[in-house]
Amino acid sequence: MINSYNKLLAGNKKWAGEQIAKDPEYFARMVLSQKPEYLWIGCSDSRVPAETITGATPGDIFVHRNIANLVVHTDLNLLSVVEFAVKVLKVKHIILCGHYGCGGVKSSMGNTAYGYVDNWLRHIKEIYVRYAEELENIKDEEARIDRLVEINVMEQVKNLCKTKVVQKALEKKTLQVHGWVYGMQDGLIKELSHTEDTLQAVHPIFKYNTE
Repeated sequence: MINSYNKLLAGNKKWAGEQIAKDPEYFARMVLSQKPEYLWIGCSDSRVPAETITGATPGDIFVHRNIANLVVHTDLNLLSVVEFAVKVLKVKHIILCGHYGCGGVKSSMGNTAYGYVDNWLRHIKEIYVRYAEELENIKDEEARIDRLVEINVMEQVKNLCKTKVVQKALEKKTLQVHGWVYGMQDGLIKELSHTEDTLQAVHPIFKYNTE
């Protein structure tokens, strides 16, 4: 266990040395400021690192991750991240990215009690109920899980577009919101939604007068 921990520190030294060797001013630039174009809201799953799967580098993506990539209207952590990214960093894109085979989504489809996470996964259970007819017509379990992964992404993108800060930026056309799903079996990303489609899907009751 100790050796595996030290492996990370050794890896850090190796990485830092390689960056300096390629670009002596690399860290000097990183210190000055961050100007990412993208906010990434993804799953906490360790196999889905935003920069790695998109070929990005440090400084390109502002990242928030939680179990099953949820956007919950009472989650002050996420809402603070979104507000800071849109109003201060002025990101041009918010990417809501789920992944096929998501353990959180799979767990939400069962009746096992795990602990605190049950309260979090309840949000997905409620989505399942709304789409139960479609989902229960899918006989293959893995295909049903993957379909709920896609539905969950679409619903969380809608939740993003229900927030005042995102709506205001969308109206000004300074921001786009995207729904993606990452496939661990082939490493490819599938785009599910565009901003325009999502805005049409948001019920008028959630649309604020942002002027």
